[in-house]
Amino acid sequence: MAPAREWFEKDYYKILGVPETASEKDIQRAYRKLARQYHPDANPGHEERFKEVSAAYDVLGDPAKRKEYDEVRRLGPLGSMGAPTGNGTRGAGTFHAEDLGDLIGSLFNRGRREASGPRRGADQEAEVTISFEDAARGAEVQIPVTGEAACSVCKGTGAAPGTVPKTCARCNGTGTVSDNQGFFSFSQPCPACHGRGLIIEQPCPSCHGTGTEHRTRIVKARIPAGVEPDSTIRLRGRGAPGRNGAPAGDLFVRVHVLPHPMFGRRGADLTLRRTISFADAALGTVLTVPTLDGTVSVKVPPGTSAGTVLRVRGKGLPNPKRKGARGDLLVTIDIDVPDKLDAKQRRYLEDFARVFPHDAA
Repeated sequence: MAPAREWFEKDYYKILGVPETASEKDIQRAYRKLARQYHPDANPGHEERFKEVSAAYDVLGDPAKRKEYDEVRRLGPLGSMGAPTGNGTRGAGTFHAEDLGDLIGSLFNRGRREASGPRRGADQEAEVTISFEDAARGAEVQIPVTGEAACSVCKGTGAAPGTVPKTCARCNGTGTVSDNQGFFSFSQPCPACHGRGLIIEQPCPSCHGTGTEHRTRIVKARIPAGVEPDSTIRLRGRGAPGRNGAPAGDLFVRVHVLPHPMFGRRGADLTLRRTISFADAALGTVLTVPTLDGTVSVKVPPGTSAGTVLRVRGKGLPNPKRKGARGDLLVTIDIDVPDKLDAKQRRYLEDFARVFPHDAA
């Protein structure tokens, strides 16, 4: 955003009659009052005053412009910059005239440099679907990405095959030239290379010198072990290519994970359900349960009730947030209650009920 020269000369706060600490609402309220007072339709002859008020509000009413304006005002009065003291030397704390050109030139041309100079590539998004096992162990995948990419003919140089861009002789590759106007020196995009710093004498016939094209490319990426479903991983520098030597953007990949027929997950923990008989629940038993790396034995203590969760430490998934750490295997116990009994089974259970009466209270 380039400030106008009038910013150095006019006190917009004074024009609107508000302090420098005024809020946005205070500034808006002051402008509306003055605009009604000096509007040419209501008060002919006050056109210049109305324009002055409007110009002040155009700056102070925009937070970005107001910030720039305040920066300009902090430079101090121009008339005192570099002024000699009575003994012929520069006063302490003043600007040197030769330094002021760079300072003001930078301020006035900040927006133009950003628009025409090197520009970072845009971030891009993609999606990939992997198996439960790949999510657990990590995997290298190939991700199709559709969007702006380096030209496949010129490899992003913008020059025709067999040729290369040349450094701009006018700006020596900087992309900017200086315009000296007496006390000030203003920088502006080089008109010869349009701020690029390079001259392409023979543009690429495919991308016409832009160095980019819209196509689908394949990006190889390593999915970390333990990645959670629907999480997003960031691949730095794998997005759209930058302009004029600037770095590429980033690629954000959303990872979808297919469900497992046996296991569930809770963060880095694996979950599993196992059903045991009523007798095993009462007497206790040892279960052999699967993991992603084989099988383990789990002891079921006597008197285990339905819904009990048995924890097998370190047999879960890698924790991507804690290097080297793993989750646990959580085994939920279900109890099989038979719905049909023969005479012998019924007699045994009736004997059991008499020995272990249940108090419903």
